[in-house]
Amino acid sequence: MKEDNCLHAALICLVMLYYSHAITTEKLNHTRPSLHGHHEKGKEGQVLHRSKRGWVWNQFFVIEEYTGPDPVLVGRLHSDIDSGDGNIKYILSGEGAGIIFVIDDKSGNIHATKTLDREERAQYTLTAQAVDRNTNRPLEPPSEFIVKVQDINDNPPEFLHENYHANVPERSNVGTSVIQVTASDADDPTYGNSAKLVYSILEGQPYFSVEAQTGIIRTALPNMDREAKEEYHVVIQAKDMGGHMGGLSGTTKVTITLTDVNDNPPKFPQSVYQMSVSEAAVPGEEVGRVKAKDPDIGENGLVAYSIIDGDGMDMFEITTDYETQEGVVKLKKLLDFETKKSYSLKVEAANVHIDPKFISNGPFKDTVTVKISVEDADEPPVFLKPSYVFEVQENAASGTVVGKVHAKDPDAANSAIRYSIDRHTDLERYFVINAEDGNIKTIKALDREEIAWHNISVFAVEVHKQHQEAKVPVAIKVIDVNDNAPKFAAAYEAFVCENARSNQQFITISADDKDESANGPRFIFSLPPEIIHNPNFTLRDNRDNTASVLVRREGFSRQKQDLYLLPIVISDGGLPPMSSTNTLTIRVCGCDSNGSLLSCNAEAYILNAGLSTGALIAILACIVILLVIVVLFVTLKRQKKEPLIVFEEEDVRENIITYDDEGGGEEDTEAFDIATLQNPDGINGFIPRKDIKPEYQYMPRPGLRPAPNSVDVDDFINTRIQEADNDPTAPPYDSIQIYGYEGRGSVAGSLSSLESATTDSDLDYDYLQNWGPRFKKLADLYGSKDTFDDDS
Repeated sequence: MKEDNCLHAALICLVMLYYSHAITTEKLNHTRPSLHGHHEKGKEGQVLHRSKRGWVWNQFFVIEEYTGPDPVLVGRLHSDIDSGDGNIKYILSGEGAGIIFVIDDKSGNIHATKTLDREERAQYTLTAQAVDRNTNRPLEPPSEFIVKVQDINDNPPEFLHENYHANVPERSNVGTSVIQVTASDADDPTYGNSAKLVYSILEGQPYFSVEAQTGIIRTALPNMDREAKEEYHVVIQAKDMGGHMGGLSGTTKVTITLTDVNDNPPKFPQSVYQMSVSEAAVPGEEVGRVKAKDPDIGENGLVAYSIIDGDGMDMFEITTDYETQEGVVKLKKLLDFETKKSYSLKVEAANVHIDPKFISNGPFKDTVTVKISVEDADEPPVFLKPSYVFEVQENAASGTVVGKVHAKDPDAANSAIRYSIDRHTDLERYFVINAEDGNIKTIKALDREEIAWHNISVFAVEVHKQHQEAKVPVAIKVIDVNDNAPKFAAAYEAFVCENARSNQQFITISADDKDESANGPRFIFSLPPEIIHNPNFTLRDNRDNTASVLVRREGFSRQKQDLYLLPIVISDGGLPPMSSTNTLTIRVCGCDSNGSLLSCNAEAYILNAGLSTGALIAILACIVILLVIVVLFVTLKRQKKEPLIVFEEEDVRENIITYDDEGGGEEDTEAFDIATLQNPDGINGFIPRKDIKPEYQYMPRPGLRPAPNSVDVDDFINTRIQEADNDPTAPPYDSIQIYGYEGRGSVAGSLSSLESATTDSDLDYDYLQNWGPRFKKLADLYGSKDTFDDDS
């Protein structure tokens, strides 16, 4: 309220000063002599000419936001040629002339008729002119002047943002810059103090302060702790008039958040943790969790856990759960209640990231004692070995002992154990185990060549607690015995040429033995003693587990013998060795001079002067094909010689159709419009038939008689044409569809017989013989008429 009264008083003072200034100016204008167009005599009779004077005025000002009842007097324009008799007329033009600014055309007084706002427009440029009132003749040249809008303090300061957000680290030193806020004032900064701003803090002391001239907010208290208070709300005021009384002001809110620094070490909430774990737990199983509290957040609150001492360092380990910031104690090795019942650990929690600025607040770590007790568990039996491997010879007698497994109860009760074989691993039941002592025996003969290894599983179960069982794998290797004789490595079949030379090698053989290498190679090849002196073939052992078969004599004959069987004895290197006799089949074949195989069949040799069976079959097949072709050709020739005209007794009208289109067959012929095929030269002629049935009945004309059924198709067609031409009741769709016109420009004219019915003379078709092969059929058909007539 006081500010408004002061503002009104200031406005009134300014208006009074302005009016007094205007009155003084007007007096000066009236008292100032006009020299325009006047002469004065100087000393010694000289006439002095004074220079022409123009307009007389001071610089014009008008106060903005004036709300008085009368228009504001801006100023007065006066010309020195104005004698006050009213003959001069003042004219005002330019920006706002006649709307905002009006002029008294007699006195030259200018008034502002509207309230002006400097923030909208600071000045106006106008043009004044003095003219003769009667003739409108310019008395003075136009002259421009400026009316300035004088500023008043009518705009409060405004901040760029209504709300500001800023961050500053906790524990910052006093005077640390937080943020700068800026306000602006729409008033004229060059006039008075209307736009001179001063910043002050209304809320937020004593934590923060603001610089009065710049608006920079700074910390005002040391060691502000985020963990105690994280967010502060500060209100900043900007006031114009240099902050003096009567100035306008504006405010803004600033939210300041303290960011975290690592200024707090982790702390365990208790000094000892108690945990327990069953001796049946497996490595990796979680035992328990510990947590050191750190009020810092983010990476400043990250904690890493480690075991630094204790008798359980080898049995347990600790990892860090970074989601919950807990230390997870896990089992590292198997426990045994009967061996050790409790363990102790010393666990340390330390910050991952340490700020050197606050190292004096350390140490940034803490320790705690973790005591772990082992709980007794009813454990299953335990085998003395994790797996067993035994050996037994193949073909061993039933009941042979393979090996022995042993398990015991780890509990203090030490219950009795019973053993059994998992029959899913011994489906053929090769083995049996003694339930009391764990001895494994065979119950049938084993064959290494069938199964070299038997992998079975043995169960151990406590007698009084059937649910407590253990399982162990047992691998039984079958030891090889030389019980397989060597044999040919493949089904050999040899070929020898009739013209083979003596000592010529024609095949190399090798052997195979199912026994292991100790009872297999080296193989020894030989011929049986009874044919050691075989006259045809001999054998050579190559001493590399192969043997070569050679020809012993020259020349063989397929006619005499085309097949030989050669027994070969193969012995292995086992103890004792085993041998077998294998038969090699040798065929006698015909070869060329280079030894290349030609044929091994005996009949081929006999028929070498004639044709082979394949050649005879090919010849017979060709003969059959030729016969089939001849029969087909004769059949087609007979079909072509059938008569072109059918002489059965039938209505020809139902059959004479055209085949010059690829249409829809019978439906197209029935719907065919014969009118489109008429001779265009005679299209204007009379067409008696229509597609409607006439009202009168057709009576046969005298002299017309039915056509006789004869083989003379020409007469039959002529008769039918005459009936159709003279029958007005016959619709055109009654199937006599014949071309009546064969086109223009043909040297032969029309071939149709429709027009021939009106002439009595017979046509001569001999010229058809000269038309070439395409008309041969037609020439034969019509050219034979004379022959028929002569015969008759």
